[in-house]
Amino acid sequence: MNKNWQIPRRKFLRGLGTIIALPMLDVMLPSMSAFAAAAGSKPQGFPKRLAFVYVPQGKNMDDWTPTAFGEDYELPMILQPLKDFQKDFTLLTGLAHEQANSMGDGGGDHARASATYLTGCHPKKTAGADIKAGISVDQIAAGKIGDQTRLPSLELSCDEGQRAGSCDSGYSCSYQFNLSWKSETQPVNPEVNPRAVFDRLFASNDQGESKAAQSRRALFDQSVLDFAMDDARQFQKNLGATDRRKLDEYLTAVREIELRVQRAEKFQGTVPDGVVAPEMFENYEQQIRLMFDMLALAFQTDSTRVSTFIMAHDGSNRPYPFIGVSDGHHDLSHHRGDLHKKALIAKINHFHTTQLAYFLQKLKSVKEGDGTLLDNCMIVYGSGISDGNQHLHENLPVLIAGRGGGSITPGRHLKVEDKTPMTNLYLSLLDRMGAPAERVGDSTGKLEVIA
Repeated sequence: MNKNWQIPRRKFLRGLGTIIALPMLDVMLPSMSAFAAAAGSKPQGFPKRLAFVYVPQGKNMDDWTPTAFGEDYELPMILQPLKDFQKDFTLLTGLAHEQANSMGDGGGDHARASATYLTGCHPKKTAGADIKAGISVDQIAAGKIGDQTRLPSLELSCDEGQRAGSCDSGYSCSYQFNLSWKSETQPVNPEVNPRAVFDRLFASNDQGESKAAQSRRALFDQSVLDFAMDDARQFQKNLGATDRRKLDEYLTAVREIELRVQRAEKFQGTVPDGVVAPEMFENYEQQIRLMFDMLALAFQTDSTRVSTFIMAHDGSNRPYPFIGVSDGHHDLSHHRGDLHKKALIAKINHFHTTQLAYFLQKLKSVKEGDGTLLDNCMIVYGSGISDGNQHLHENLPVLIAGRGGGSITPGRHLKVEDKTPMTNLYLSLLDRMGAPAERVGDSTGKLEVIA
């Protein structure tokens, strides 16, 4: 190891059609401090990351909401999968999205729940091309700090839906299948294909070179790592034992994810015209976890600091037979007080928080200085609806995981004034991201109770 060797944080391993961002290594830390000193400021520590994870149809709120506030509260049934992370997240009760209410527009609560969730704006009711909502909080952040990373933001989804036409009571499908809005008339379509996500993270920006690499990989059954190994071997010579181990673990994780993407592609197969294609994955859980793994890598390598992930779109009628729920989720959400249906909804909700726990464990397993990647994240998990039967948009289920680089005090269940705009929380998160804004949608002020 060369003890005097330092590398910048923005180090990549390169090869034909390949660019592999590196995780934070010990050898990078001196360069971060030196950069800050040269700029005449104190070291700012590790970058903060912001993600919004969306689930549809709200929750069975009786099994979501703890009966006590503060630190000493018991996790209800839906939140039990997160018991190992109770000191790592904050629960908020009382937040609302008033702009998701009808306001004279009639039905369409699922479309409004999605369109309003990150914008805080009431969407224009139209099934045509004249859609209109507002700029979403993630895109506000991406517009201000996106130039500091390779990808300004990363939008993911497990549901490939229509991008035009009517989906919910006269509302365009664009509202229901998108969370991110770059402008009030321009949604940002999330990526559903895991290969496309993988290539965004690890393919070169040179399109001609990338296509050549893809063809060669397919012909010789090669990995993206094969093209960067010469660079990796040269790089490793100067690393200490700890950094070599970190790099080996990281490259192994990249390869494992690449293999899972390849298996998903083979499983999908080709179908004749007029036949509905099979799911790309053997099961839904596999799909969610692969997306979460790639998001964790994107944050670990500082490829992006802003992301959204739609586990399932609002209005989704997906069944969950693998957990004993054969009825569609949307159908069950109109339970009319039926206790059996509410119990089945709680099982679906429990499944979703189990996947969130998987993601949080991934983030917590990555060391950053004296803490973890999760410590430097703000993961907002929730829905634009609370009770799906009544299509309520108040007392929303909201969970924030992570410490925001020390700016959030987790481990608490907090009650805010009823009907406090959800966008007030977003203003506070933008401040912590170094991307302050005067307003997000219908915000009325910052929500500093999370500090």
